Amino acid sequence: MTWGVGTATAPTLRHDVAVSRPDRLRRRAATRSPSVYVAPPDRLITLPFVVVTLAAFSFFIYIGALIPIVPLFIEGPIGQGEFGVGVNAAVFAIAAVAARPFIGRVADARGRRFVIVCGAVTAAIGAFGIGQADTLAVLLVFRALTGVGEAAVFVGSATLIADLSPAARRAEGASYFSVAIFTGLGLGPVLGEWLLDDTFFERSFVAAAIFALLAGVIGSFAPGRVVSPDAEPGDPAIRAVPRHGWQRYLHPSALLPGTVMALGVGAITTFFLFVPEYSRSIGLASSGGLFLVYAAASLVVRIFFAKLPDRLGPRRTVTMALTNFMIGLALVTLVAAPWALWAAALFVGLGAAFNYPALMALAVNRAPDSERAAVISSFTMFFEIGGAVSGLTVGALGQLVGKRPAFVAGVVLPAIGLVVLRRWAAPAAPVRTEDSPAVSVSLSAGN
Repeated sequence: MTWGVGTATAPTLRHDVAVSRPDRLRRRAATRSPSVYVAPPDRLITLPFVVVTLAAFSFFIYIGALIPIVPLFIEGPIGQGEFGVGVNAAVFAIAAVAARPFIGRVADARGRRFVIVCGAVTAAIGAFGIGQADTLAVLLVFRALTGVGEAAVFVGSATLIADLSPAARRAEGASYFSVAIFTGLGLGPVLGEWLLDDTFFERSFVAAAIFALLAGVIGSFAPGRVVSPDAEPGDPAIRAVPRHGWQRYLHPSALLPGTVMALGVGAITTFFLFVPEYSRSIGLASSGGLFLVYAAASLVVRIFFAKLPDRLGPRRTVTMALTNFMIGLALVTLVAAPWALWAAALFVGLGAAFNYPALMALAVNRAPDSERAAVISSFTMFFEIGGAVSGLTVGALGQLVGKRPAFVAGVVLPAIGLVVLRRWAAPAAPVRTEDSPAVSVSLSAGN
């Protein structure tokens, strides 16, 4: 499918004279490849935006369906304990992190659509394989494939969304896009547990794989590349800037925002890993409803308050997110009752709603358009870094001291993230006043 080719050239010479030089450059760039879509500067929600979002929604139903059934499969038919569950999360994350630099380069060379489709197929193969595994070692091989597939779909789709969004509305675009992610993550566990029905693991994994393949089909209709509304002179959206040394693997603009993201993801991972089994131990029939509450909280915030991160800025927005994580995990740690789990699901969902959009915009807006795929590839890498570190740490704690005390790690990690955010990633902006030449405040619009 060809996006925007008909809009790539001006209808008359007279009209073209009235068009600004950046607009002419954007149009000229679009004529060089039939898979390039020229994003309109006055609209955020376009057909390509909707297509990419639907592909992500289908894919994260797949990811969500695996959240409860993989730990239960490991602790049930595979016969491993909490540490095996933690190793599973770590392998998934390590595979995704290792693939990220390669995926970013492929996205620049072959286009975003290519990595979305290939990632969806790879993830589907991983789910089919997990359902056939009879040992932890075999399961981990296929779990690694799901990690590589998730990395590819996430990088491709998140980069396209950033390409399609004007800089001043990038956090808003990320909020709408992440509605698909968190709705999928909320509905997926409900679907997975319903299909599982305690014993039917194979059909659950097959159903999850079908959603991954569906994401690939939908993603095949997305544009391969986008000339963004804020394209710079010289067609930087088409021309990649080479980097050397460690920056080939980790873009510097993503380092601090990504670190904060990883620490927040550590709280989410702690909740996701142990809630399926822990909820049953305190009287709940399943954990599906908890994940639904988590997703609903994220959905409401991201739909009705999507403009808030751009208005408040990353400092205040992410502070709210990390505080919610700490409250939610503290409740689970201190109170062994079903109501505490329901409340924790709400707080963790609110934290997740505010965390990603603001930090993603912070990272992307610090880099030129030509490096967007590299920035997003590096930034989203921290999702898996947070998952790997917290998976191993919390898994070991759960094995040694039990699930409830292990939830303490879910409180400590975002607390560290709060320090990194406010001291280095988004420090208070100095504001000059009549009384003082430079007063540091945390309530300025950019914080």
